[in-house]
Amino acid sequence: MSFKRKDLLGLKDLSAEEIEYILDTAKTMKMILTSNNKRTPHLQGKSIVTLFYENSTRTRLSFELASKYMGASSANISSNLSSVQKGESLIDTGKTIDKMGTDVIIIRHPMSGSAKLLANNVKASVINAGDGMNEHPTQALLDMYTIREAKGSLKGLKVAIIGDIYHSRVARSNIWGMIKLGAEVSVAGPATLLPPFMEKIGAKVYSTVQEALIDADVVMGLRIQKERQKKGLFPTIREYARFFGLDEKRLMLAKEDAIILHPGPVNRGVELTTSVIDGEQSLINEQVTNGVAIRMALLYLLTRRSGMSETVN
Repeated sequence: MSFKRKDLLGLKDLSAEEIEYILDTAKTMKMILTSNNKRTPHLQGKSIVTLFYENSTRTRLSFELASKYMGASSANISSNLSSVQKGESLIDTGKTIDKMGTDVIIIRHPMSGSAKLLANNVKASVINAGDGMNEHPTQALLDMYTIREAKGSLKGLKVAIIGDIYHSRVARSNIWGMIKLGAEVSVAGPATLLPPFMEKIGAKVYSTVQEALIDADVVMGLRIQKERQKKGLFPTIREYARFFGLDEKRLMLAKEDAIILHPGPVNRGVELTTSVIDGEQSLINEQVTNGVAIRMALLYLLTRRSGMSETVN
């Protein structure tokens, strides 16, 4: 199989076979990443630009390191230090970057659909590093890779996603991808943070964390996204932690060998207790390593595609 997509914009329309192909490629890339010599010529002669309109540590740094480990010429643009501050539109910024011989543009933007808008107006491949509350495909891919690495496969697994589902592009991408790979996805959180369409896309919705956690193979906590929220969606952080936070007692409802994930950054003592974050079942740090491997795989596949094809919406 070859990867013929021009862009990676989301997992909604990506096939199970394409997802597995990306994960298989990432396995090879992780071998390189964890070796003594991380320098490879896979992207020699290629130009990668990260264009971030929102703050990021893990996603941005992992893309930049992935580019450098594979020999690409890389540059990064922050909106607060660019011509965006002078009123330049996203399309014009994209076209400017495109005309500089860029092969891949990685974009993070607060507007849903921004990655697709950019992809439709540039020749370069576009990778969505998070667009508004829509999707975050590379995070979901690294989450699925981490699960597959720990469990062998996602088929037949029960995955419980707990927290701010409404604002989470990570949850959306994971639900699309995990269900395609055969997992059963349950979600739980405050009623005000559960969008009404979750069941329509295949997730099981529970009103309490306890119900969602029963016999779960994988438990994923989500960050409370205070920057996207309006007031009144839940009383206080303390109340949230009391009723929806993941602690050792609640996790006893999941299977004994359940693994714990979180996309980061974690609000310690809110979404997860410190004992859970640093516990033996936690693979949160491993997710960070796998994030670099996934992004190495995507950069490789998008710059090696044979011909141009449709984008991933």
